Amino acid sequence: MSSALATSSLTPPETGIRRKLATDSLVLSGVFGLLLFGPLAFGAVDPWSTFVLEAGVVLLFALWIWKQAVNNEIKIRENPLYAPMLAFGAVTLAQLAFGWTAYRHDTFSQALLYLAYGLFAFLASQCLRRSTQAKTLAVVVSAYGVALASFALLQGLSPNGKQYWIRTPPFGGWIYGPYANHSHYAGLMEMLVPVPLVFCLTRFAKGRVRAVAAGGAALMASTIFLSGSRGGMVAIVVEFIVLGFILVRLKSGSKSVRGLGYFAVMVVFLLIGVGGVELTQRVATLGSETQHEISGGVRWTINKDGIRMFAKKPILGWGLGAFPIAYPQFRTFYTNFFVNEAHDDYLQLLVEMGVLGFGIMLWFLINLFRSAIRKLPDWPNEIGGAVALACLMGCVGILVHSFVDFNLEVQANAAWFYVLCALAASPHPIESRQRMRRARSRSQQPDLEDPAAQAAAS
Repeated sequence: MSSALATSSLTPPETGIRRKLATDSLVLSGVFGLLLFGPLAFGAVDPWSTFVLEAGVVLLFALWIWKQAVNNEIKIRENPLYAPMLAFGAVTLAQLAFGWTAYRHDTFSQALLYLAYGLFAFLASQCLRRSTQAKTLAVVVSAYGVALASFALLQGLSPNGKQYWIRTPPFGGWIYGPYANHSHYAGLMEMLVPVPLVFCLTRFAKGRVRAVAAGGAALMASTIFLSGSRGGMVAIVVEFIVLGFILVRLKSGSKSVRGLGYFAVMVVFLLIGVGGVELTQRVATLGSETQHEISGGVRWTINKDGIRMFAKKPILGWGLGAFPIAYPQFRTFYTNFFVNEAHDDYLQLLVEMGVLGFGIMLWFLINLFRSAIRKLPDWPNEIGGAVALACLMGCVGILVHSFVDFNLEVQANAAWFYVLCALAASPHPIESRQRMRRARSRSQQPDLEDPAAQAAAS
């Protein structure tokens, strides 16, 4: 009888752990479901799609909190990015509280959006615990990226100036894939390509699976060039260079280095076969177009105006999201168009948040790279290291691209970026199912030094 009672006393914790893991999987699936939805909804830049992202992640956070409360405990896994994220929120609240913003409404709206980004990052890092989850997500993200790249290629072969062949962008643009701006499509692919690429270089991919993953990554990477985005081309090349440097520096083995070389060859052949003369002409104009931008292009003029804006309010800036409101009084050229973003995410952050906000961004990036690099030594054999490497490479691409574009002002791309940052920087290991079972078994063994446990065991 006593042994039966002892066994039954161990059942509730086991059940509670299983329920918690099931809830984590549900929340994680919801987070990535929203992330996959964002690009398909034209980048989630329309009010209705932005609302879906914000409301959806709030509901997922409420579910996570409710499940924690049901278990009578709230356990938060630490992440080195949480501190700079909270500091950024504090500066934004100060702008709102003391009226240090050119337009309170835009700052408040943007603050809610950044809160949603924070919740995306928080929930992803809290709920990704098991290797099976990581492998499943790698497959889903890779398949999604290949499907999106295939759609973009098909659309490029038969364009009619409309998204999905049915929707005319309200402000025009260079359509590629579901995006009205080809550079924003390139920004998304920069973040997704490393997922199948890193996966195919690990021990977890073998035979046909490795070949399929490499082919999918090559197809996705080739569409970055075919999209015509100059910033995207430079960013993906930098990604490859950084990844190659990491492979050599960590002595990951000749097989991984050769695999990266084969991947580059696959991309080149795909570009020659699909891109043809049009791609060659686009690449050939990179130097002349860049020179035009530097000497007298609109982007460079906006950047110079932005520097003057920063000089006017250098400490706390003009307010989060207030760039388009404050910019007209500094504009030095005539245009009929509404300039809603600087074509440089770093400059826009400097203008809106000042030196203080820019310093917090540097703190965020330092913590990101420092924490992610610590997890890389055994990445080909350890799932946590592979996840960190794939996410870090995606972040490198978009950070390079942000010097010449505003990808992080596009809701779908920004949400992906902050989730990748949180997963790359998370210091907690991603456990296999067997290791988690052994850990639970050890935690549930009765303490024989406890008199109650001795009585139950007898």
